[in-house]
Formats: sequence, structure tokens, C-alpha cells
Amino acid sequence: MALVLVKEDGTGLANANSYASAADGDAYHDGHLYATVWTGATTANKEKALVFATRVIDSQYRFRGFRATAVQALQWPRSECADLDTAPDSTGTAYFPSDQIPTALLNATCEMARALLATDRTGAPPGEGIDTTQTSASSSTGGTPSSSVSNSSMTRYSKVDVRPTISQAAQAFLAKLGDLRGKGCGSVRLLRV
Repeated sequence: MALVLVKEDGTGLANANSYASAADGDAYHDGHLYATVWTGATTANKEKALVFATRVIDSQYRFRGFRATAVQALQWPRSECADLDTAPDSTGTAYFPSDQIPTALLNATCEMARALLATDRTGAPPGEGIDTTQTSASSSTGGTPSSSVSNSSMTRYSKVDVRPTISQAAQAFLAKLGDLRGKGCGSVRLLRV
């Protein structure tokens, strides 16, 4: 069965599977310097990449605010998601509209879709996480009938040499909306009892 892309329109669709359409991706990539991976893809592959990008974003980000409806399939639309770039209203806070998909999320989805078309960012590439590899071999022959051969190999891994699943550009767009899971802001909420 062929994939049918259902773009979230801001109403909290129960069957939505993407934050952007192929037309949105085309418009986004019109102004992208490295768009050849996107422009060379078929519409079907663009749609698959957008759906996959949406899944990855929803699984990797903890967005501010709350889901707007109980039945929506995706994390957006959201209510009470603070918009830090907009002047506060009379309550002292500005929020993204709870019936729209923010431009930053649409752009991040399109950027992530292009990155997924270029390479599988969800699987570990060969050599990822390797800090150093050391191999040694020694052999010894004595004047007697005995001889010995020794081989050893050691690989050290680095936890910092790991490619992020979500591209750096998509992370920059999404920083306006929430936090990447596992990458806290360094602060802890203090509760006094």
C-alpha cells in the first residue's frame, strides 16, 4: 500500500503524519544552497522523507506547552507554547497560535527531510563513536622447537563522537519550540516542600 501524506493543518488531525507537504518542501528548498538531493528526488520519496522527518522530530523533541487536542496524531498543534520572539500580550506571555503549525517547525521538517534523503541518520555509520584503534602483533622463535605468535587488538570508543539524528540546522529551527530529549538546558526545577 502506498504512503498517503496527510499534512497537519492546525486542527489536530487524528490521521496527520507530516508537518509539511512536498509543495512546502519545494518552496523551502527554493532558497536552499544545497537543495540538489531534494530537487532530484521523486515526489513519492519527498513525501516519505517528510513523514519520516516528522516521526523523528516528534520522537526526539520535548516541546513546550500542551497538545491542543486529545485526538491529534502528532505533537503539534500545541497550546501554551511560549513564543520567545514575539512581544508579550497583556498576560505577560506570547504564545504560538494553537491552531497553526509554526514556520520554524515546517522549516525544520523540510530540512530534516532533505538530510534523510541524503543519508540514513537513524543508523550508526561505520566508525561512529570510535576514538582510537590499536592493533599489535608479535612473534618469537627461539632456538628450540617452540615458537609463539601473539595478536591483539583494542578499540576505544568516545561517547562524544556520535552524529546527532536530527541535523544541526533542524535543531536550530526547533530550539524556538522546545528541547532535544537528553540535552537539558542545565537547570533543574527546585521544589520546596
